Amino acid sequence: MLSDAVILAAGKGTRIRATDDALPKPLQQVLGVSLIERTLSSLRDGGIERAHVIVGFMADRIRGALVGRDLGIEVRFIDNPEFERSNGVSVLAARGHLEGGFVLSMSDHVYDTSIARAAANADLAQADLWLCVDRRIADVYDLPDATKVRTDDDRIVDIGKEIPTYDAIDCGVFAVGPALLDALADVRSQRGDCSLSDGVRVLATRGRARVIDIGEAFWQDVDTPGALDRAERVLVR
Repeated sequence: MLSDAVILAAGKGTRIRATDDALPKPLQQVLGVSLIERTLSSLRDGGIERAHVIVGFMADRIRGALVGRDLGIEVRFIDNPEFERSNGVSVLAARGHLEGGFVLSMSDHVYDTSIARAAANADLAQADLWLCVDRRIADVYDLPDATKVRTDDDRIVDIGKEIPTYDAIDCGVFAVGPALLDALADVRSQRGDCSLSDGVRVLATRGRARVIDIGEAFWQDVDTPGALDRAERVLVR
């Protein structure tokens, strides 16, 4: 079972922030609890012991909200000064800070503990990357903005927001090994930038990227005020 997690919390989150001086996206609240705290809670209850939070934009605000708090999980911070680049650069910032495999999570996704637990229990001997996916496509909020996944059984064939055919949706929670960091580094050396999806595609071409079906579990990407409202309505129910 994996005991470490990396949480991506470095971006600007302009779609949900009302003004330039508003809270950074990880500190936006869902039913009075910040997104980053909800992520930490889900990971903790899923068996994760240490969370490495990648910070960049308004990093001091995020640190200040978490440092000194008893959250039941060890929290460490990793700086990404290049936070305006693609999210793969934030993943690469974790290189050298932890060894072996880890759970990788977005900081702006609300999700059930069962999803975190499924990722933490993924078998990295069978694949270098496991992505938690939702096959209930008709129920996905803001489908045009969602990251789509095309699979062959449980193997990832393609991933991206604009792919023409797909049968699952990326939930923002992964189990990954060092091979993902190597793949992202290779892409960045060629292009100067890299997205997380770039790394997934590299591993998919090798047959080393697979999916975990979350079944009926709840998740929501909280990227806009409308998505935040939906997450609160579902959680209240």
